[in-house]
Amino acid sequence: EKKMGSWPYFDPEYETLSIRINPPQVCVDNSSCKDCTLVKVDSMNKPGILLEVVQILTDLDLIITKAYISSDGGWFMDVFHVTDQQGQKITDNKTIEHIEKALGPKGHTSGILKTYPGRRVGVNSTGDCTAVELIGRDRPGLLSEISAVLANLHINVAAAEVWTHNRRIACVLYVNDNTTFRAVDDASRLSVMEEQLNNILRGNDENVAHTSFSLGSTHVDRRLHQLLFADRDYENTCSVTDLDSPSSFRPRVEIEQCEEKDYSVVTVKCKDRPKLMFDIVCTLTDMQYVVFHATISSEGPYASQEYFVRHMDGCTLETKGEKEKVIKCLEAAIRRRISEGLSLELCAKDRVGLLSEVTRILRENGLSVTRAGVTTVGEQAMNVFYVSDASGNPVDAKIIEELRKEIGHTMRLNVKRAPINAEELETSGWAKTSFFFGSLLEKFRA
Repeated sequence: EKKMGSWPYFDPEYETLSIRINPPQVCVDNSSCKDCTLVKVDSMNKPGILLEVVQILTDLDLIITKAYISSDGGWFMDVFHVTDQQGQKITDNKTIEHIEKALGPKGHTSGILKTYPGRRVGVNSTGDCTAVELIGRDRPGLLSEISAVLANLHINVAAAEVWTHNRRIACVLYVNDNTTFRAVDDASRLSVMEEQLNNILRGNDENVAHTSFSLGSTHVDRRLHQLLFADRDYENTCSVTDLDSPSSFRPRVEIEQCEEKDYSVVTVKCKDRPKLMFDIVCTLTDMQYVVFHATISSEGPYASQEYFVRHMDGCTLETKGEKEKVIKCLEAAIRRRISEGLSLELCAKDRVGLLSEVTRILRENGLSVTRAGVTTVGEQAMNVFYVSDASGNPVDAKIIEELRKEIGHTMRLNVKRAPINAEELETSGWAKTSFFFGSLLEKFRA
């Protein structure tokens, strides 16, 4: 009988031993800087740790104004300068406690909680949800059609986030049964839903639609980036709005070699906006690049970010093709979340079919949705839509007045317009404003 080769024994506890000997340390410092809070993180280095830290801060809707990253070797040291949405220091004790807990020894970055699923956007705490992921070719009124199909199938949308870029649409919807408010897990019902959604998404093109389901939870923003990236939305990304906008507003991404230390240096300069650092770090991570050092800063309406990276296999970006792909993918990641034109915030008592009704009204008024978010906290539904007219132009003021008349009696409507030029942007505070979705705070405050 052939004797099996013997394998060395590894204690399963060994993997977390170094973390337990040297647990992550986090310090939330409100005294060193007069106009922002410093969040300092010292930890054992591990793959993906930078994205996890940035994700936790971003999910709290904090604005990162500056950051200094160093994770060469076995140790990871970060300093983030953060403010709240109003540009003030973080003084709320529960938010500070959450940062310390999430980034500290027993938090998500320690390596012990490997299965931390990320943000489930605005999912109502009563009842489970099924996550539905959709990717397809965008067209005017598509979101309205998707919502109508779900309403006809007696399926309620508890929360959703929708991005469009380069004529593609990606959605993550959290849905449940509209009578039991439990997850939809019946195989035949899911099959009907998938077939009907795919038919709508497909339109006249057989190969561009995809629907999938999950009873688990995924970090929504990262998943949307992954869906659009897998769909190659970064190809042919020069849009009409890019040509119309001042050159200073277009994202500029450059890649150079840092010879003495053998890194590739990725430099990004663009209009500042919420969650910019998350989008860039998320894309680099998902493209298998490791960030060793980074410097982030924002001056007025502009952001400057510099990343010293290598591929996971240790190589730098040597070929022209590699560099061009990274540049295109980062430009796409920045553009996916850019907010142009009008945003409509609608607040109403949650009810079955609300999303279907609202998107139908937008479609009937000739409005095209470029990005959207739906969240439910308690009995209140908050819907945010970024809209343009069907040809991509700014929305006529008369249409907004019609909207106010049509929906003003059942829900609260708040309209915000994106600034037109750099001077207006600087004074408006638009770049520091985010309408997405503070419901994570509601969850841990509950």
